[in-house]
Amino acid sequence: MERLRSDFAMETNTDGLVGVHSARGPTPINFSLRHWGTELRNSMSQLRPGRGGEGRRSVFYTGSNEDWEMVDHPSKDLQEQMAVNEISKKSDTHRNSVGSAFTFDFGRTSSASSSLRPRLPFLRDMMSSGRLSRSAETSPVECNGNKASETQLRLQSQEEALEKLREDLASQKELVRLLQQTLRSAQCERRPAGGPEGPHGAPPLLKERDGQIQALCGHMEKLALEKDNLQQELKTLKIKVGEMNEQLSMLMETIQAKDEVIIKLSKEQDGAEGGGAGGDEASPTECSSLSSEFQEMDKMKDSLEAYKNQNKFLNKEILELTVLRRNAEGREKAMEAKYTALEAKLCQVESKYLVLLQEVKSPVCSSSEQSPAREVISRLLEDALQVDPCSDQPEQQILKPHPVSEYDVYGFKTVPEDDEEERLVAKVRALDLKSLSMTDQEVSVGVKWENYLAGMVTREMARTPELKALVRSGVPHEHRSKVWLWCVAFHVKKFPESARPDYYEGLLAAAREKQNPAVKQIELDLLRTLPNNKHYCSPESQGIHKLRNVLVAFSWRNPDIGYCQGLNRLAAIALLYLEEVDAFWCLVAIVEVFMPRDYYTKTLLGSQVDQRVFKDLMNEKLPRLHGHFEAYKVDFSLITFNWFLVVFVDSVVSDILFKIWDAFLYEGPKIMFRFALALFKHKEEEFLKLQDSMAIFKYLRYFTRTILDVRKLMNIAFVDMNPFPLRQIQNRRTFHLERVRLELTELEAIRQTFLKERETDPDGRALISDDEEEDN
Repeated sequence: MERLRSDFAMETNTDGLVGVHSARGPTPINFSLRHWGTELRNSMSQLRPGRGGEGRRSVFYTGSNEDWEMVDHPSKDLQEQMAVNEISKKSDTHRNSVGSAFTFDFGRTSSASSSLRPRLPFLRDMMSSGRLSRSAETSPVECNGNKASETQLRLQSQEEALEKLREDLASQKELVRLLQQTLRSAQCERRPAGGPEGPHGAPPLLKERDGQIQALCGHMEKLALEKDNLQQELKTLKIKVGEMNEQLSMLMETIQAKDEVIIKLSKEQDGAEGGGAGGDEASPTECSSLSSEFQEMDKMKDSLEAYKNQNKFLNKEILELTVLRRNAEGREKAMEAKYTALEAKLCQVESKYLVLLQEVKSPVCSSSEQSPAREVISRLLEDALQVDPCSDQPEQQILKPHPVSEYDVYGFKTVPEDDEEERLVAKVRALDLKSLSMTDQEVSVGVKWENYLAGMVTREMARTPELKALVRSGVPHEHRSKVWLWCVAFHVKKFPESARPDYYEGLLAAAREKQNPAVKQIELDLLRTLPNNKHYCSPESQGIHKLRNVLVAFSWRNPDIGYCQGLNRLAAIALLYLEEVDAFWCLVAIVEVFMPRDYYTKTLLGSQVDQRVFKDLMNEKLPRLHGHFEAYKVDFSLITFNWFLVVFVDSVVSDILFKIWDAFLYEGPKIMFRFALALFKHKEEEFLKLQDSMAIFKYLRYFTRTILDVRKLMNIAFVDMNPFPLRQIQNRRTFHLERVRLELTELEAIRQTFLKERETDPDGRALISDDEEEDN
């Protein structure tokens, strides 16, 4: 046993302590709590003795129903003896291994544990002797004399083998006891880590510690919150302390100042008492002066109280007067609106009255007999046709219609002087226009513009949906100059020369130095531009000089165009609201930005293209009217060509003209198509009633002058004509441009052919066209 213990200890020194030393010593650090059974089996397998390549296995009972296994089958005597030993072995094993059952395999250990190997040869010898004895007993040729001696030898060898087996069994028991002690010590030391519930259960101690940790964490969070709150309170208290320190310093300064005043007054009082004790004779005068000052102070206090009471009374009266003034302003506005409505109604009545006079005039005048009615009607007509140049004329005894000025607000003549019938119709039209301008809708548009421009005082105008809606509703006369100037500047800002203030003057200087071929035609067209406008009716008018400068400067800027009839009217309308330089840039914006190329050139290619585009739009938007014109072979482009060329100048009444120009300068050439369609839509039913081509063409020449309701016309243009995309117009312009160019090329080829034939023909040389004369 001592040798076995020493050998066992020597074999396990390299890896650590086992047995009693392992039970008493500390446990290895690298022991796994989760797989402690596997670790223990691996450590025990290193301590098992074996025979290298042999697979012998020793199994002993440790609480299970396993038996000892032998390599070879023993003899009967040996089996009986081993049965007795098995009973005693089981009882000993049950005493030494209570509650534990492990199977240790000693057949696969290394050859280093040689102390346990001597038992193996004995077992083999014993088994071989057993075989020999069985063979000897069964052999028929064996002698009976040697049988007893062989049996004694066999018993002695079996007893020796049995003693060795007992010793081996005792050593195995001792080894098992040591291993069980090692296992118990390991279990005792690992139990606090693994717990009573096994390696996978949560120990109560850890749960308790987790609960304590959570409680401490919650407590720490509460303390952190309390710390933050205390820091915030500390900050607020510091701020309050700072404020209180400031107040304290102010109070200290005030107290110090008061102390100084008190000291000063006490000194003065002491000096006064000393002076009074030294000279009692001067005290009555001083007392009288002090009493007068006190009386004066009392009077001033009374006056102050009186003024306070008076101020309160006046404030109350001012509030009452303010309320009264606001009420009066409201009544005044209501009266003005009522007066405007009545005046508009009066204008309508007067226009109907003039129409009635026109109807009854002919039969009365044709009568040969003199009657009082004829005289009354004549006097009424004279009064109706009189022009009111000023508003200071005395009232007539006979009923007189509402006075109409000779020129409207734009400078156009309202009543012609030639024909009496035309004068009456013109006055009726002027009264209708005046009544329409006094409607509530016109007043509301003016208020909206006032509010919008009031908001634009501190910032620049910009293109917004709000401004677009206002422009489409029409710009009031008093704000039109500002809006047009902004529109022109917006469209020409892409030209760098527009920012140079001396550019326009440079063009004029160049025109004065060199002769411009377009000047002759410009001079011929100046007085024919707007003859019915007072600004362009005579050579001495201010508008004529400005118009000449604008057209000459434009001809120098665009030598390809030079001058085209129609540009004079565009510039003249611009000059009614813009300065000379701004009117020049307005003409540049119309020709170079809005209109396509070759719109105002000699061929008028762009204008012809727009007429074909307009015919397509007429067929799309007004198919009935377009079919009516086609049925009677009426070419309405003969009338609409001039509309597009001069943007409706001299085609519609002045109120409608300038509202069209408002939207045109803001949105561009699409407005011309909108309003051209709206004019035809407005009078579509009247056109459809006409069943004669001559009557239709005659009505085409003047029907636009009969349209007076601008609100209805604008509603048709901007509502009924929708949708109206600009891309569609541009695509159709591109399509028709190619066709018109092909047609012009064909016409030029025909012209050249005709010229060649005429030159070859001697009789044809005498025929010279007007164009050729001008070329010569």
